[in-house]
Amino acid sequence: MEKIQPGKYIELTYDLYEVQPDGKDKLVHQVDPSDPEKIVFGVTRGVIAPLERALDGLEQDGEFDVKVSAEEAFGPYDPEQVVELDREVFEIDGKFDEEHIKKGAVVPMMTADGFRVSGVVEEVGAQKVKMDFNHPLAGKEVRFKGKVTVVRDATQEELQPAHSCGCGCHDGGCSDEHCSGGCQDGCCH
Repeated sequence: MEKIQPGKYIELTYDLYEVQPDGKDKLVHQVDPSDPEKIVFGVTRGVIAPLERALDGLEQDGEFDVKVSAEEAFGPYDPEQVVELDREVFEIDGKFDEEHIKKGAVVPMMTADGFRVSGVVEEVGAQKVKMDFNHPLAGKEVRFKGKVTVVRDATQEELQPAHSCGCGCHDGGCSDEHCSGGCQDGCCH
């Protein structure tokens, strides 16, 4: 059987838990076996380092169970990621979007630099909307428990990381017209 090493394409399923002091970890996310996590080991960006170390050398059907500190997982909770935005930001045709902008709602937004981010509405005031842009698990120790379902050589296409905007550009000659569906935001330039 093939072992996981840099350049191998792998698929995995796992349960993600928020570690609790009483030892009864709280399940917060499950990767559906019909839609596994797909990465090229050592190439795909954003893989949490302790998880990557736990996967290194495993074979297909290999299991992993790894705890990850808050700092190495989703980072510490950053109070500067909580901001107040003018209500006008959430207007549609001059009217505040009361249906979608309410406490607890997760709202997709775009930064001034064109990056897509999600924030949680913490408070809706008369003039401002308070949003928290921290990852929901920021500041929390987590645990990944799962299984490797596929290990194989990555194809040449899989070894080419997607463009940072996520639009599917692979050839380095990226432009809006080369992007599947077109980025329309100039991120490919």
